[in-house]
Amino acid sequence: MTTAHAPGQSYRTGISLIELFRMFPDDATAEAFFAAERWPDGPECPYCKSDNVQSGAKHKTMPFRCRACRKRFSVKTGTVMEASNVGCQKWALAAFLLTTSLKGVSSMKLHRDLQVSQKTAWFMAHRIRQAWINDGGLFDGPVEADETFIGGLEGNKHAADKLHAGRGPVGKTAVVGIKDRETGKVAAQVVSGTDAASLVPFITDRTDVEATVYTDEHGAYRSLPRRHETVAHSVGEYVNGQAHTNGIESFWSMLKRGYHGTYHQMSRKHLDRYVTEFAGRHNQRPMDTIDQLRDVVRGMVGKRLRYSDLIG
Repeated sequence: MTTAHAPGQSYRTGISLIELFRMFPDDATAEAFFAAERWPDGPECPYCKSDNVQSGAKHKTMPFRCRACRKRFSVKTGTVMEASNVGCQKWALAAFLLTTSLKGVSSMKLHRDLQVSQKTAWFMAHRIRQAWINDGGLFDGPVEADETFIGGLEGNKHAADKLHAGRGPVGKTAVVGIKDRETGKVAAQVVSGTDAASLVPFITDRTDVEATVYTDEHGAYRSLPRRHETVAHSVGEYVNGQAHTNGIESFWSMLKRGYHGTYHQMSRKHLDRYVTEFAGRHNQRPMDTIDQLRDVVRGMVGKRLRYSDLIG
């Protein structure tokens, strides 16, 4: 294992590409890794939950057979990988690339690196993003809350795509986020607007009633049913005692670097999936790389995503 020497994160143990290919030289080793993470106590039927399972069944794609319900299954069954013809080795490599690339990985790069079609790479990436969906529990605080807008500049759009409705957030999508200063964890979500009805429920649903929430002076936050302190960005105030939103703004910065530098565009339809990716990856950053991979593999279970549902 390689050890990073970057300031502030030197305690983490990483995995080099050389080590990665030694870990997953073929589909069989990757499949064994997925199985060990999903079933630490041995295979369990994803249909009836029985542990009376026959392993090594003579079947091309379904090596397990449940003796209770008599159904066949594989390690992919009941996960985001279900019904995928892509081998487990490529799934493991894709999970590594998405987990360790702080600004994300484009489907074009996955297409080249994994030797799959761009369409397959795009679908794989969205399926892996499902692994980062979780409720995360309540943030005890102190909590920073803020909103931002994601989208291209009006001036950069083709004439037919311009809205001609002003400047600033015109044509962009609102995203709200919170960061727990104690744990460093973040949660973020696409919202319909930046009014109180859109922002306040997100914050109250994810913070403990005793938590102190820090925001800017945006009027939508005035109705927060929490201990609440603000900074006045409009007059150049960015820190007022403990009140500031520097932490969540740092997360917005990384999200926007991914937007402009990696993906170049995040459609409004799928934006929440990208936001989930960046939040999930941020929350895994204190872990060693192998633990990040294990966390993603466990998060894949029970979250099947069909292509028809993705594009529908």
